[in-house]
Amino acid sequence: MTFVSTGSAKVRKPYVHAVRAAAIHAFDESYPGLRFAPVVVVIAAYDEEGGIGSVLQDVAPEACGVTIDTLVIDDGSRDRTSEVSREHGAHVARLERNCGHGIALRLGYELARDHGAQYIVTLDGDRQWDPLEVPSVLEPLVAGEADLVLGSRVLGHSENDNRFRHAGVYVFAWLISLLTRTRVTDTSTGLRAMRSEVTATVRQEQVQYQTSELLIGAIYQGYRIAERPIVQHKRIAGETKKGNDLLYAFRYANVVLRTWDRERRAAATASRRTG
Repeated sequence: MTFVSTGSAKVRKPYVHAVRAAAIHAFDESYPGLRFAPVVVVIAAYDEEGGIGSVLQDVAPEACGVTIDTLVIDDGSRDRTSEVSREHGAHVARLERNCGHGIALRLGYELARDHGAQYIVTLDGDRQWDPLEVPSVLEPLVAGEADLVLGSRVLGHSENDNRFRHAGVYVFAWLISLLTRTRVTDTSTGLRAMRSEVTATVRQEQVQYQTSELLIGAIYQGYRIAERPIVQHKRIAGETKKGNDLLYAFRYANVVLRTWDRERRAAATASRRTG
């Protein structure tokens, strides 16, 4: 069962359902009979015409012995994000209005699954997460060693010189590790790889702060989590969409706590039913 948003720290707009349905319809008309490669790299992008071409040109057509396709979800961009993505060979689904990063990613997950993907990798359109490191996070999946793999800038390196955000990565990793009793070092990384079924079974509701929700849900559903060291680069074009650092941290913490409470209750209920 696939879950969609009914509420979030960032409010879900009333037009989302119709915009999302229109995007799926347009995608199916553009790519009739589409069957994706075993691996689909999903990129949710908003006004990233300056960087997304560089990302797409460095996604290898094959890694770890399996072929790779790219899928860009244009989240209502006002620039040429869709056009640049198509010029670089990506499949493109366009949301005609901005719906939020989490909703755009979930649309990408659904399209990838419905068209045959076995594995899904996420990247951003600003090249903070290096497409050349996709094989590193993909390898444990293909080897059957993990179900969700996080690219960790803590195990690797970050070029970000924002001390507040850098500290936040450590704080939230500590918090989620404490709450779930599963050690992780980077909960908000944009470079992740997962079995496609994870995106279908884990409950996802967040409009914006979706990385921790997917991680916590996967842990409580018993999926195997792994991490691999990566490098976070500075964005090569455009500007961040995260806004005020303190507000972002507050909202992210709220999502972590609410998701943890929801998932632990769900796990306890399931345990009582099977016990």
